[in-house]
Amino acid sequence: MIVLDYQDRRPLYEQIVEKFRHLILNGALKPGEKMPSVRQLAMDLSINPNTIQRAYMQLEQEGLIYPVKGKGNFIADSQEVRKASVDAYKRELKSLIQKGKAMGMEEEELIYIIRECYKEGMS
Repeated sequence: MIVLDYQDRRPLYEQIVEKFRHLILNGALKPGEKMPSVRQLAMDLSINPNTIQRAYMQLEQEGLIYPVKGKGNFIADSQEVRKASVDAYKRELKSLIQKGKAMGMEEEELIYIIRECYKEGMS
């Protein structure tokens, strides 16, 4: 399920967050589904449980998972996941718009490009 890249400069917990975020937002992990336990995932990945705990805390802060005392962590309901997905999409789009503006693109040109990409995605 999760494969870590030890050549990646990012901390391991960030890699774990990214992988789970991707699985959750793409629907591979369904709302209400139980996450692997901290201890089990730490053993599977051969890393410190504190690293997993930190990743789970980040996912919880993002609203993607929620803890149940004594039972573990679970995938949040679809409305929370959709909100988190839309928020992530907006951040990505803002970054792309900033790049376009830095290249000297005007608002109308950026909107045109977005419309063209949307149309291409519909076919």
